[in-house]
Amino acid sequence: MKIGFSTSVIQRGKTGVAQYVFALLRAMLPHVDRHEFNLFIFEEDLPLFAFAQGKMKFITVAEKFRPAVKNVLWHQIELPKLAKELHLDVLHVPSYRRMLWRAGCPLVATIHDLAPFHITGKYDWKRMLYGRIIVKRLARRQDQIIAVSQNTARDLAAFFGLACDRVNVVWNGIDHQRFQPGEVAEAKKSAAEKWQLKRPFFLFVSRLEHPGKNHIRLIEAFNQFKANTQSDWLLALGGSDWHGAEAIYAAAKNSPYAGDIRFLGFVSDAALPQLYHATDVFIYPSLFEGFGFPPIEAMASGVPVISSTRGSLREVVANAARTIDPENIADIAGALASMSGSAEERDRWRQQGFINARRFDWDANAAQTLAIYEKAIRRGKG
Repeated sequence: MKIGFSTSVIQRGKTGVAQYVFALLRAMLPHVDRHEFNLFIFEEDLPLFAFAQGKMKFITVAEKFRPAVKNVLWHQIELPKLAKELHLDVLHVPSYRRMLWRAGCPLVATIHDLAPFHITGKYDWKRMLYGRIIVKRLARRQDQIIAVSQNTARDLAAFFGLACDRVNVVWNGIDHQRFQPGEVAEAKKSAAEKWQLKRPFFLFVSRLEHPGKNHIRLIEAFNQFKANTQSDWLLALGGSDWHGAEAIYAAAKNSPYAGDIRFLGFVSDAALPQLYHATDVFIYPSLFEGFGFPPIEAMASGVPVISSTRGSLREVVANAARTIDPENIADIAGALASMSGSAEERDRWRQQGFINARRFDWDANAAQTLAIYEKAIRRGKG
């Protein structure tokens, strides 16, 4: 197959969609002897794809098309032309934000979640309108759709009315070479030097997005936990600024325990595994997820997890995490107290989480995705 793959949705590699793109393409490398992969990549993003250099074909996209509106237009006008010129058999767009109306070849899209239907104010009104109205019409033009969880597949049926024969559930994977238990003492020393994390700490890795990721309730729960227990534990928030980040910074600044809250900024791929090894408890209180990479990465790294069960999270963390109601501050604070106060509880969740993480594998994801490309081609011919 001659496969086209749009990478412009990775936002310089700092999002969950970016991790999906990188991991899936890495898992596709063993298949390049049988299939040709054509990657459409922004000029400044080329270094991020060094792992595929010489193995997959790179088609450079001018930086002038990076802004959202121009990027949408590039996908609808320029990308279909390129697909015809390259005689692509199938074209994969790994995000609902850039799905094509037509391309002259079968279309596959990955839809990670339908958050605009679940969280009021997640985006500005223009993006909410696009996510609720335009995307619905575009989704019906795709030959096959990959949903990263059963929860997302149910949403596609409920909100878009998509037929089940075009929706394929393919769980995201975990790179088990990167995320596995490691040397704790060395990792803690590094975290202390780099981020001043010199005491036990809770970690939350997510872009700083309000209200969707629920940082402010977590900070309020941390305040309650500290007041109730007088614990010396810290709260570390890793992630780059996003919509509503200023409200999160304000909540932390106004906390009576502001000195025990650390903002780590964007945590690079290279630094993330060691940060997990240094972490005492990982917490993920998100209000909605289409999948949720971080809690599974933490589990695979041997870290006990506290997690919301909203969206796909119940499906993903299963019975291997201490679960919370993300809108109940007292419940979150109680989980913080329980986990920090009991080494036995942490060990129990650590063991269950590690077992759970083995369910998610990128090699299996790649094989299933290739089968979906073939399915889309058959539908196109039909």
